[in-house]
Amino acid sequence: MSGLRLGLVLALAAGMLGHCGRKPAPPPLPIVPVKAGPEIAVQATPVPLDASNPAKISLEGGFTYAGGVALTSNETSRLHGLSDLAIAPDGSLAAVTDDGDFFQAHLQLDQTGRLVGLTGGKLEPLRGLDGQALQGKEKGDAEGLAMLPNGDRLVSFERDHRIWLYPSTGPGTWGTPRAVPKSATVFPDNEGMEAIAAYPFAGPDAYLVGGEEGEVWLCRLSAACQSITPQQGPDFTWGLTAMAAFNGQAVATLHRGYDPVRGWRAILRFITDPMAPAPRQRQTASLHIDGATTRDNFEGLALSTSPSGATRIYLLSDDMAIGTQRTLLLAFDWVPPPAPPPMPPSKKPVRRR
Repeated sequence: MSGLRLGLVLALAAGMLGHCGRKPAPPPLPIVPVKAGPEIAVQATPVPLDASNPAKISLEGGFTYAGGVALTSNETSRLHGLSDLAIAPDGSLAAVTDDGDFFQAHLQLDQTGRLVGLTGGKLEPLRGLDGQALQGKEKGDAEGLAMLPNGDRLVSFERDHRIWLYPSTGPGTWGTPRAVPKSATVFPDNEGMEAIAAYPFAGPDAYLVGGEEGEVWLCRLSAACQSITPQQGPDFTWGLTAMAAFNGQAVATLHRGYDPVRGWRAILRFITDPMAPAPRQRQTASLHIDGATTRDNFEGLALSTSPSGATRIYLLSDDMAIGTQRTLLLAFDWVPPPAPPPMPPSKKPVRRR
C-alpha cells in the first residue's frame, strides 16, 4: 500500500499529466466471487528481466536474474494488494495483502533452479483477536510479514497501526493472534510499519520494524521497542517497504520509489550492521530495479538459498488492484564477493649497530 508521500507524488504526477490532456480511466477489474474454500488456481505468466532484451539476466553488483512471473487468478477477485512475503526452507511461500487476506503457495522451480510458477495456491482471510475474519480496510490493511524461528508469524498493519503474532499450530496453519510490542510512534493513517523482519541475531524473540520514512526499531516479544539507526532512501520519493535478516547481524532493506518521469523503481541494499551509527554502517551490495528492468510497486522481500547455494532474493509487487499494474514475483541470485585477504603484519626495520 502506498503511503502519504507516495500519494503526494502521485497527485503531483496527475497534475503534470493534466496539462498534456487527460487519459481515459482504465476499465474496472471484473468482479469474480471468492470461492467457498481457500484453494485457488494461480496463473503464473513468465516475465523477462528486460522486455527489450529477453536474453539479459545479469545486473551490476553481481546479481543474476533467476526468473520471474506475473500472478493472477481466474477464481477470485481478491488476489491483489500483496504487501510482503516469507519463504520457508521447503519452498513454501506465505504473503499478506492490504485487504486482510493471507496467501499461501509453493514455489515451482525448473531444473536449473529458476522460478517458473507457483503451485497449491490458497487464499483465506486473516483472523482477528476474536478468531473471526478481519472486516474492512481499517482493520485488514496488512503491510509486513515475518516468520520467527519457532514458526510463529508476525504481521504489521497500518491505518489501525499494530503488530499481531499468529502462533504456529502446524505446517501452514496458525492460531488466534495476540498483540505484541510496537513502536510508540504516532504514524499517519496510510503510512505505517511497512517493514518487519525476524532478527535472530538479537535473540529468538527479536524482530526489526521499519516505518515508510525509514525509521527502524528493534523489538522483542518480551520487551519494548527501541529506536535504532534509520534506513532512509535517496530522497523523499523513496520509502522503506521491507527488510530481511541476512548472515547474522546484517540485513537487507528494500526501498520503493516513484516519480512521474521515471515511474516505479526499487533499491535493495545489504547492510552489514544496522545497529551501528550510520557513518559506521557498511553496504556490501545493492540491486537497482530501474530503467528497462521489469518493475512495479515492489513492497515485499524474502531471502532464501538457491539450489546452487547462492543467496536467493524474492521481490513481490503490490498491484494496488489497478489494472495497469501487476503482481510480480521476481527472483535474483547473489554470490557475495570473497573477503579480501588479511593484510600482512608490518615489519619494523632492523637497526644495525
